[in-house]
Amino acid sequence: MASRPVHFIWLLDCSGSMSINGKIAELNFAIREAIPEMQEAARSNPGATLLIRAVSFASGASWHINDPTPVDQFTWEDLHTYGGTDMGAAFRLAAGALQTPPMPQRALPPVLALVSDGQPTDDWRSGLRAIDDTPWGKRAVRVALAIGDDADKSMLKEFLANPELEPLHAKNPRQLAAAIRWMSTAVKQASTPRTDGDGAGPMQAPPPVALGKDEDEDPVW
Repeated sequence: MASRPVHFIWLLDCSGSMSINGKIAELNFAIREAIPEMQEAARSNPGATLLIRAVSFASGASWHINDPTPVDQFTWEDLHTYGGTDMGAAFRLAAGALQTPPMPQRALPPVLALVSDGQPTDDWRSGLRAIDDTPWGKRAVRVALAIGDDADKSMLKEFLANPELEPLHAKNPRQLAAAIRWMSTAVKQASTPRTDGDGAGPMQAPPPVALGKDEDEDPVW
């Protein structure tokens, strides 16, 4: 049988606050280091073809990586910080990619991976509704990461659209790297549809060890 595409879309905060204490540099490093894990996750399921792209948002939003790129050809281009936190613009941009077309009808549920360290500065609710109003947005596997203590965790929880889930939380580079690694393998969840064929099965929260928890380590963010 031919493999079915799984679209993985990073939604990444590049606001000015991400420059503080090297957060954007650590995020770039963590995503680059997670690529082998994504490749391994893809190899473990030959029935799925993993395609990656990325949206960056600050003052406005744009496709940081525009073309859906096969994971075995994927390389990371560093993000740079500027401006505000226009998360709603990022959601609306992603919603355009969750229509059919351009999303093929025979695709597996996409993955939406949101990372932010602050409060949205535009109308994020209308952007989230735009995602929810698409057929693939409803079926997407969603994961979210709050960086530091200033991130809007209640908003990130609403993005997850599952009252049983909480966003991941990273307070230092080690926790950030561990969280990004876990998020990057959410493709395993997306490529395991429910038995009724309607989207992926329920997303499971990672065990605490997945975030590299260490009670003796002082947070830096």
